[in-house]
Amino acid sequence: MKCTACKVGVLSPSFIDSLFRAHTCNNCGGNWILIEDFLAWKENNPEHKFDDQLQYEEEPSESSKALFCPVTGSLMTKFRISSNTNHRIDYSISTGGIWLDQGEWPLLKKEGVAGSLNTIVTQSWQNKIRTENTKDNFINLYESKFGEEDYSKIKELKAWLQEHPQKIDLRAYLLADDPYSAEK
Repeated sequence: MKCTACKVGVLSPSFIDSLFRAHTCNNCGGNWILIEDFLAWKENNPEHKFDDQLQYEEEPSESSKALFCPVTGSLMTKFRISSNTNHRIDYSISTGGIWLDQGEWPLLKKEGVAGSLNTIVTQSWQNKIRTENTKDNFINLYESKFGEEDYSKIKELKAWLQEHPQKIDLRAYLLADDPYSAEK
């Protein structure tokens, strides 16, 4: 098979970290992994824990352009790996294969998602990332708008109010222009 990323190299049988089967490009160092190979290995090694305390000097490369499945030639879909990074991996829906550019496997381990390779390419995982990003965006917005100290105080007040048995009356009191007036 020809490499989907560099278009020059050839994909040769290999193993990722001597654990499960893959095909590695002899030119760019990218890896083609079939989810079924990963799942078979994972099923036979349920106790395995991936080391996420990795240090690596250079950022992993990422193919910004669309990639084609090295088996079928169909367009692959890009999936974010976590909310901590915008980095994406490429997945072939037609073959169940994942393309990892050189350095992406260590990034998956560092992000703590190497053992979830099959889960990353699901809609629920991608929805979870979007939800986490939305929450982070609102936190940043509120911190910038209110300042860190005031934002911290208002979060405490909100938590206290949510748990209070008279929260509806307390909210009405807080929102009234003049809580001591009988007029609207």
